[in-house]
Amino acid sequence: MKGTVIDGMAAYEALVKEARVDRPGFWARLAREHLVWHRPFTRVLDDSNAPFFKWFDDGLLNASYNCLDRHLYNGNAEKHAIVFEADDGTITSITYRQLHARVCKVANALRGRGVGAGDRVMIYLPMSIEGVVAMQACARIGAVHSVVFGGFSAKSLHERMVDVGAVAIITADEQKRGGKSLPLKSIVDEALAMDGTDGVHTVIVYQRTGGTIVWNPPRDCWLHELEDAQPDTCEPEWVEADHPLFVLYTSGSTGTPKGVQHSTAGYLLWSAVTMHWTFDIRPDDVFWCTADIGWITGHSYICYGPTAVGATQLIFEGVPTWPNAGRFWEMIAHHRVSIFYTAPTAIRSLIKASEADSTVHPRRFELGSLRMLGTVGEPINPSAWEWYAREVGGGRCPVLDTFWQTETGGHMITPLPGATPLVPGSCTLPLPGIEAAIVDETGSELPNGQGGLLVIKHPWPSMLRTIWGNPERFRHGYYPPELGGGLYLAGDGAIRDPETGYFTITGRIDDVLNVSGHRMGTMEIESALTSHPLVAEAAVVGRPDETIGEAIVAFVVLKGPRPAPEDAKNIAEQLRAWVGKEIGPIAKPKEIRFGESMPKTRSGKVVRRLLRAVAKGESIAQDMSTVENPAVLQQFSHRA
Repeated sequence: MKGTVIDGMAAYEALVKEARVDRPGFWARLAREHLVWHRPFTRVLDDSNAPFFKWFDDGLLNASYNCLDRHLYNGNAEKHAIVFEADDGTITSITYRQLHARVCKVANALRGRGVGAGDRVMIYLPMSIEGVVAMQACARIGAVHSVVFGGFSAKSLHERMVDVGAVAIITADEQKRGGKSLPLKSIVDEALAMDGTDGVHTVIVYQRTGGTIVWNPPRDCWLHELEDAQPDTCEPEWVEADHPLFVLYTSGSTGTPKGVQHSTAGYLLWSAVTMHWTFDIRPDDVFWCTADIGWITGHSYICYGPTAVGATQLIFEGVPTWPNAGRFWEMIAHHRVSIFYTAPTAIRSLIKASEADSTVHPRRFELGSLRMLGTVGEPINPSAWEWYAREVGGGRCPVLDTFWQTETGGHMITPLPGATPLVPGSCTLPLPGIEAAIVDETGSELPNGQGGLLVIKHPWPSMLRTIWGNPERFRHGYYPPELGGGLYLAGDGAIRDPETGYFTITGRIDDVLNVSGHRMGTMEIESALTSHPLVAEAAVVGRPDETIGEAIVAFVVLKGPRPAPEDAKNIAEQLRAWVGKEIGPIAKPKEIRFGESMPKTRSGKVVRRLLRAVAKGESIAQDMSTVENPAVLQQFSHRA
């Protein structure tokens, strides 16, 4: 892997030029340098059926082989692959040789249960070594994994398993979080009791806590018993480069979760390349990404990116504020973490905690091992950026504000350590090979200094290939005809600095909220609210929140009269609990407000722009001539 570090702006500009002059040659070079091919590719890009692009499609490879086997022969076999710290502080580590053996055993077990190439396997696990093992085992046999965040409800799990057509599920008896045991297997059982799940023939259970669960043989089987019965070698399934590696569901503006389908070669290539370019990964680094494997960050920068480059990484189970709000800093000091990658939401919550209790302030901990800091999931506000750089990084560590999406597979616009001059609040410049632009509603490019729609002008290998089972939704959602059909629409607004050309993300342009770095569809939450027997109508918007980025505010019209203030709080709590059960705790509205009706146009459309203003506490200065019942906005100004 020669020339993997971008060591200055001149090197950056040279790579940008290389990509523009010979785009296929640029990507081909990277694919040959960073991936191990079983059968080399001869075609780089097939764009004959745009936007359903194919990359390196006649080559054969295996993602698990690239992440594990290669390290058995390059001197990394006895290197720690994962150091895992559990919720109670217990530490377990595993070398690349041991990780390879475990993955092979689980891969053999899956094959023994009738799971083969192309079959879909749901993974519903806590943060653990087992989570990475399960994902890599699926990749090893060519099965397509679909990981679901452990905080989602049975209904959300059911929706995803039916849509993807799962044949097996890997879960745990329970998970540990903040000192509490929370159910997983029972949620899987509840989901499997719903219609449309007959195709699931196997449930593999990791015994995390030993808690009491219902057992359904022969469908249910223990992970440790399956592993113990299997050999520790497994011939990988060599798949075509565009073979689906995984389907990961993300919220969409229509309310139905979207199954983002990523390929094997293109996705893995970018995960590896960005580990080098963005993080300047070195052999002695200890890399810590605090994400959950249920999100794309946990896929790219826990399961695949770090293992593809042979890094040692730290994984943790739990929450950053338990047993106290100094846990992150204590872990960095204890494990000598050198690269720390977390969400702005976590940073903002820890700023508050350190102001309230000086004993958990990062200055109380030895953080001298850090050489790089990163943020992910949402733009980081300048004041949090500056605190992070000063109090955590000691003023010596670059802060990398990375912009990317579930759909892009890896970083798209991000500073480069030691190369890009940093500006708090800006994700700066696109990576080489990524040509980003800002356009208006017709697809015409806008000058620097003028805000508009963020688009990517040319395809790139790690882009999503389609929406699982819904290619038209993919085409119209990401390559909309109104923009000409040739531009990838990111769904975010952005603006470029007139002088530097740096990008700043200004927020979502659709009805998707960014809550603690997680995308939540407003329609999904509205659907959950209106399924409650008390609710007639619901509209959900977001408002800025200094801790979680965007808070969910729900406006509700009950089937009965508008509740009195003394009753409103009780009903609001009922509705929050209902949403938590229907979708998951992350989707619970922070505020619920009640009115006699919704503000609507005469054609019956809810005027969300007015509700957004009310949620933010702004005075209504907008035109209301088309609103049939503007007086209701006064009712919605009162919080329950």
